[in-house]
Amino acid sequence: MAKKLFVGGISFDTTENGLKETFSKAGTVESATIIVDRSSGRSKGFGFVEMSSDEEAKKAIEMFNGKELDGRTITVNEARPMEPRTEGGGFQRGNRGGDRGRGFGGGRRDNW
Repeated sequence: MAKKLFVGGISFDTTENGLKETFSKAGTVESATIIVDRSSGRSKGFGFVEMSSDEEAKKAIEMFNGKELDGRTITVNEARPMEPRTEGGGFQRGNRGGDRGRGFGGGRRDNW
């Protein structure tokens, strides 16, 4: 069974092929993915590598955690399952943002 690893601190210069090539020194790499920002297309500085076995995943952690890759010290550990997302952005359901339900202005303020 394949084991997914989290890789943090990735250089913006690191490519998925480079990540796969590096981790292949620890065993068979099933996949290597660098997470990119949707709007800019730039790396977010982390990614995931899927090794073909638990033993190879442990070996990769031992070999690469705290080591340098493309000029950056990377963190490598076992990936945790993604937690369910909440409604993001601080926007509460039923709240219309900044107006707090009081309406939008109107009227003049001559008596300042």
